[in-house]
Amino acid sequence: MSWRCAIAVDVGGTFTDIALARTDGRRHTGKVPSVPADPSAGVFSAVNAVADELGIDARDLLGRCDRFVHGSTVATNAVLTGNLARVGLITTAGFRDSLEIRRGIRDDQWDHRAPWPDVVVPRHRRLGVPGRIGADGVEIESLDDDAVERAIDVLRSEQVDAIAICLLHSYANQRHEQRVATLTRKTWPGALTTLSSDLTPHLGEYARTSTAVVNAGLVPMVGGYLARLADGLTTRGLAGPLLMLQSNGGTVPLDALAARPVDLVLSGPAAVGGATRRLAAISDAIVTMEIGGTSCDVAVSAQGAVPVVDGLVVGGYHLDVPAVDVHTVGAGGGTIASVDSAGILCVGPAGAGADPGPACYGRGGERPTATDVHLLLGRLRPGPYAGGSVSLDADLAERAVRDHLAVPLGVDVEDAAIGVLTILEQHLRHAVETITVQRGRDPAQMTLVAAGGAGGLHGSSVARRIGCRRLIVPAEAGVFCALGMLDCDLRRDVSRSVVGRLDDLGPERVRDLVRTEHGRALELVANEWPAGIDATPSCWVDLRYPGQLWSVRVSVDDVTVRDFATLRADFEQEYGRLYGHVQPQGALELTGVGVAMLGTLEPSAPVVLPVRPPARPIEHRRCWVDDATGWNDVPVYAGEQLGAGAELDGPFIIEAATTTVLGLTGDHLVVNEAGDLDVTVT
Repeated sequence: MSWRCAIAVDVGGTFTDIALARTDGRRHTGKVPSVPADPSAGVFSAVNAVADELGIDARDLLGRCDRFVHGSTVATNAVLTGNLARVGLITTAGFRDSLEIRRGIRDDQWDHRAPWPDVVVPRHRRLGVPGRIGADGVEIESLDDDAVERAIDVLRSEQVDAIAICLLHSYANQRHEQRVATLTRKTWPGALTTLSSDLTPHLGEYARTSTAVVNAGLVPMVGGYLARLADGLTTRGLAGPLLMLQSNGGTVPLDALAARPVDLVLSGPAAVGGATRRLAAISDAIVTMEIGGTSCDVAVSAQGAVPVVDGLVVGGYHLDVPAVDVHTVGAGGGTIASVDSAGILCVGPAGAGADPGPACYGRGGERPTATDVHLLLGRLRPGPYAGGSVSLDADLAERAVRDHLAVPLGVDVEDAAIGVLTILEQHLRHAVETITVQRGRDPAQMTLVAAGGAGGLHGSSVARRIGCRRLIVPAEAGVFCALGMLDCDLRRDVSRSVVGRLDDLGPERVRDLVRTEHGRALELVANEWPAGIDATPSCWVDLRYPGQLWSVRVSVDDVTVRDFATLRADFEQEYGRLYGHVQPQGALELTGVGVAMLGTLEPSAPVVLPVRPPARPIEHRRCWVDDATGWNDVPVYAGEQLGAGAELDGPFIIEAATTTVLGLTGDHLVVNEAGDLDVTVT
């Protein structure tokens, strides 16, 4: 055999997904249970599973691999659980408490009882040192080297694993932070340091400090995981480079992330950009709902591009890093349902995870989950799933729902199960509306893409709730993000805060600022990317009306920068879309400039589904469809028997290799040549 391949592995909270694209146009996918204690074990298990399917040795498979792309929840879970390394913080004297004071505002002003997350660095490990840089980058007070060395000695005695260095206004002048780092290396050789000015040179002291301390807390743990993964793959014969998926939706060689693992906090869901790129030919405006075992990730894309935002909040921690605009809720196949002390049925956000998993897995889980409910209502078949890695037991599911829901609520098992579905799908609806309606987009004018292992079970119902008339369930929907990783290009973002009135700065100054960031980005990719990759820049500026807190990002080129009238028109168009009004001829303030360097990699070969004879149901199963239809004998089809052009009318169930799809009464499905299920929703 002479074929080569690209491999992508997505480690989720419940399953580890793998996708392999061969140079001869064939694809192979698979799912294995994740191993929370050692996620790399799940990666190796997934590789072995695909190798067994192909009938070759895993070493032979990795020897044929020209590109291995990896997305992981390791950094995400560490932040969510607070399982970070022991961090010390060196900051400007008088500002040690900025990390705990935060911004002084709540993300949800109506929820005044919600507790703040634990501070990453307790006060006794937050040390201030004299020295001051002004907002204009001019030194006001020289740095006290002796105080810095004393602070380092204190942190060393505290046995910290890493040190975050975040001094006031270092985004304007990083000289003091660099001096602190130099003294740290001199006083404590081998100490792991994170400089906020290297990581995120942006205005906003709290977000910059929060990002620096979280990154410092991730370096020892994530760095160790990535090193074990790289060593394990190399030992097993990996021939090509190992690329990591970043939160910005682009990939980068593993070595480039050793000092900035905070860029991995959205690794995995960020693959939505690559996953929806090929769907752009189907619809210009897409809202993606990817439902896995633990969570649901929602994103929008226009013309195949997913917006990238300046920062995100994970577990209550503000992180000032570029990230794909994804909204995540705890609503997946393993989401746990319960009855609270007031006798109210609650669904999520806690999940059963991979171990023990839903009650029906028979691995010790006792709490009812969404998967147990689908099994009880006939939507899922009892028996083996995910290549036999798990098996669903309907008796265990019924016992969990009866004991923990039906009896406390005083209802029968069926009503309790239907109630769980109703609440879960309301959560899904709200998640979609958060990233569409609340961002000035009408979901009724968009196509809903339901992906993930559980997406096909909820897609049609959620489409009805939000008014979508068209639903797409992608081919191999259960490994949607893993397949998307195969089409994620290299990307490196650089940006810097620059504050000033646009007219005062003038076109020449703005052009110089953009060119400076472009030059910095070129230098970085030259050191980080594989040789021979062309880097294409995409430049932007952040603008706002004076006195406002938030900025609006506007793409620019040399022509736009020379012509501020065009720049203003672009700003007002986006501002009007977001907020519904503009200030004609109002002054504009520049708050930042940046560049995204994009390196195009060879895309995976498209799959063309053969035309097959009309499919016949493999069985009819008694299934609860929805409130309107109730229980019905629903035809069940095998996904591999549906050829291009096949048509079905709902209700129906399709059992595919990585997902199960439920069509409701009135749905009309057509299978396209790529194997996607294109559903017209009435």
